Amino acid sequence: MFDHLSLQCDDVGASRRFYETVLTPLGISVSMEFGDVLGLSGQDGVPKFWLGKTTTGGAQREIHLAFTAPNRATVDTVYRAVRELGAEILHEPREWPEYHAGYYAVFMRDPDSNNVEVVSHS
Repeated sequence: MFDHLSLQCDDVGASRRFYETVLTPLGISVSMEFGDVLGLSGQDGVPKFWLGKTTTGGAQREIHLAFTAPNRATVDTVYRAVRELGAEILHEPREWPEYHAGYYAVFMRDPDSNNVEVVSHS
């Protein structure tokens, strides 16, 4: 659906720790670094998710990001890792039948207060 996505972060180091914790179980990791800019890639090695230092704008509005997990066990792995990291959990892993049958997700806050979701559709 999208080619790439970039988020501006108040603290790139804190955001890196958060997203590496959340995305490592999904096979996503930092593959490029340019100073205060990080590119994260899946197995194809093409950075599609970027983190960079805040350079424009004022007060940030909440962004919602949802990452696909291959199964419920991976969602649970992310949940445990994020709890250990000490990040805010918005919703513990559970099925969300109002979205569709089999929608299993955990929701959390990143260091910039964005709503981050990891979801399995199985």
